Amino acid sequence: MTTPELTHCVSTLCAARADDAFAFLADPLRLGEWALGCWGAASVADGLVQGTSLFDGAPAYARIVPDPEHLVVDFEVGSEPAELVRRISSRVVPGGELGHGPGVCVLMLLAWRPATMDDERWRRLVAAHEAEILLLRGRVETEAPA
Repeated sequence: MTTPELTHCVSTLCAARADDAFAFLADPLRLGEWALGCWGAASVADGLVQGTSLFDGAPAYARIVPDPEHLVVDFEVGSEPAELVRRISSRVVPGGELGHGPGVCVLMLLAWRPATMDDERWRRLVAAHEAEILLLRGRVETEAPA
């Protein structure tokens, strides 16, 4: 039996402070500006947002679970609000910790593949994350204080 790819990770160096990048990622209403699977996300309940998948027009739900101490944001996602699962995580690493200097950070998106996800849907998610990390970097850098 062949084990399918179980995770996918993308990262980029971002010309913004880590706390500014984290604040952007932790804001549920900003999700709809960069997440292709939850485009145009709007609040529907406390901490819950609903957007639209740009791939198939289906409704998508997400709850953002921020961890400011570790600069990590978990995304609980799904097609039904009562069935959200943590499948996406983001992390921000201050640039100074990696020798890049204080005014930059590393942004990372990590996805876990559930056992029920077929190869086509997984390829779509991987492609989306490759684009989303660029959208995310652009949004964060544009809004970062000079």
